[in-house]
Amino acid sequence: MLQPEVDAFLEMLIAERGAARNTIDAYRQDLSQFVDFIKGGLALPPSLCHITADQITQYLIHLSRQGREATTLARHLSALRQFYQFLVSEGWAAQNPTTTIDAPRPQRPLPKTLSEAEIVRLLEGARNQTDAEGRRLYAMLETLYASGLRVSELVSLPLRSFHPDKPFLLIKGKGGKERLVPLSEPAIAALTSYLTVRLSFLQPVSDGSQKWLFPSSSKEGHLTRQRFGQLLKELALAVNLDADKVSPHIIRHAFATHLLRHGADLLTIQKLLGHADLSTTQIYTHVITDHLKDLVNRHHPLASPPNPAIQKTRENL
Repeated sequence: MLQPEVDAFLEMLIAERGAARNTIDAYRQDLSQFVDFIKGGLALPPSLCHITADQITQYLIHLSRQGREATTLARHLSALRQFYQFLVSEGWAAQNPTTTIDAPRPQRPLPKTLSEAEIVRLLEGARNQTDAEGRRLYAMLETLYASGLRVSELVSLPLRSFHPDKPFLLIKGKGGKERLVPLSEPAIAALTSYLTVRLSFLQPVSDGSQKWLFPSSSKEGHLTRQRFGQLLKELALAVNLDADKVSPHIIRHAFATHLLRHGADLLTIQKLLGHADLSTTQIYTHVITDHLKDLVNRHHPLASPPNPAIQKTRENL
């Protein structure tokens, strides 16, 4: 059987790395596809510990022929690398067969985003919905745009994470890492207003809904990512925006892009977004090229036309 090795790897991710459920599910799906491919081969190895680099290459070719993009191939190879690194560390495999395989180098796409004017239209549209669901949507949208939270972090905020007298949220992100995220005054006001109608969303038969800031009748006890995404698309249509351009993740991109455009530095944005690696945050520099050019032209000593203050200093030398 091939699956026990995968199960052991997933258990390690949970126990030692504190991996989130979504991360575990993604690894399970990718590795299960690899197992299915190996099982379908003519020469079935006794276990995944005896897989060769050639077999992994054939698997990547198989995915490519199915029309999978380079980003997907790179993700599958990354999962296999970590899996075999685990097998080697446990002494189950003699070597890691992925070490000689180069990952595909896809061109990283620019993140989709919304303009500041489009964000304002969404916020005003949500604020005009004065019933309980509208106040919840407005509070969530203000919080998302003020903080850049991942949608999974937003919908699963505990009730205790917000207090009207504290202008920040304590977020537990990927890998159980905690970070402080500041809130804007409009977000605090929207959340405070929402709290007056929060009780209408509680499920009396479910104790689980009591602890969430945004409770619902879902099995998790809080509003789901999917439902929040649907509500945003309905809002986009209501304010005459293209619904395909609006999603929780795109608003997270807008948060980062707008901060960077208004002078925030990448390290700050990295911390706010909860990125483990600065290289992940650097993609936002590509969407503000004009702003960066203007910044250089205004402040660089050799800019043309030169900065008047700098020019005067040079003349006095």
